[in-house]
Amino acid sequence: MEMGNFYAILGAAIAVFVSGIGSAIGVGRAGQASAALLGKQPNKFGSCLTLQLLPSTQGLYGFVVGFMLLNSLGALSGNMTPLTDAEGLVLLAYCFPVALVGLGSAIMQGNVAIGCVGLVGKQEKIFGKAIVMVILVEIFAVFAFIISLLGVINA
Repeated sequence: MEMGNFYAILGAAIAVFVSGIGSAIGVGRAGQASAALLGKQPNKFGSCLTLQLLPSTQGLYGFVVGFMLLNSLGALSGNMTPLTDAEGLVLLAYCFPVALVGLGSAIMQGNVAIGCVGLVGKQEKIFGKAIVMVILVEIFAVFAFIISLLGVINA
């Protein structure tokens, strides 16, 4: 395998793993808060599930970038196109925005979701506003996803 291909595949792995770790942390923490609330108010399951689910999207973004990169290389079909070192390093670099911003924003989104689970436990009517607060953190992950995806597709 050419080193350029190695760098590109490393980028795909980093995009998937790092953003996935962030999502797992965010979803896990929000799940702990949800479980605490559901022990007292089991009728809030739908609201808690929605809030817990939101930090998972960063992992999805990393997966899409990784998949698109591997697909464009031909790695999934077994007909891999050889890349120069420079080309591989460029693709590796394009994977960092979705990986690093995904890691940070998923963790922070999980923290906001924790607060919103507590809020919904006190005032069910404010669920829509709570969702907006959690989604606002997502914007930065979306920006990073777009940069990474466009870079991988157009490189």
